[in-house]
Amino acid sequence: MSRRIFIATLACLAADLLAASDPAGKKHFWSTLKTGGRVILLRHVQTDPGVGDPANFKLESCGTQRNLSAKGRADAKRIGQAFASRNIPVREVLSSRWCRCIDTAQLAFGRVKPVAMLDSMFDDPASARRQKADAVLAFAGGYTGPGNLVLVTHAQNIQALTGISPAPGELIVVALATSEEFTVIGRLAVPGEY
Repeated sequence: MSRRIFIATLACLAADLLAASDPAGKKHFWSTLKTGGRVILLRHVQTDPGVGDPANFKLESCGTQRNLSAKGRADAKRIGQAFASRNIPVREVLSSRWCRCIDTAQLAFGRVKPVAMLDSMFDDPASARRQKADAVLAFAGGYTGPGNLVLVTHAQNIQALTGISPAPGELIVVALATSEEFTVIGRLAVPGEY
């Protein structure tokens, strides 16, 4: 983890603790999204228990994958309600092609465009991880709006991009720090706190 990511992570952890107990902290998080032009990384919401996907996993078949739990489906809807109730503009919603990410995006925002650059890095070799991270940085790094860009993906992907291991349903607002990494502007980690 780079020094910049480590420092940004510590600052965001402190902000998370404040936001969880201070309504003004949560209000500040949402105000950063009000005018658009931001990139939001969203880890898919809670799934059925497990790690990775079953051995018979097929990308084109949701029945072979680890999918959203009932709590996860409710949390995804809460995310959408939180954006709508605050009039947060969303221009585009991109997602991993895994069903749990597509379903998170669809339940939260009512639309989604699945893209390979957000697919899980869980079993990828280092070179494939770097290619996916580079594709996301190139695509989203210079984003300016209008509206906000939402990228729904997996914990490993977000960790590769920010150094943060996010909770299910965690929202992380980022900006390009260098051509190789994002800097974290803010995060909201607790689905019940949206």
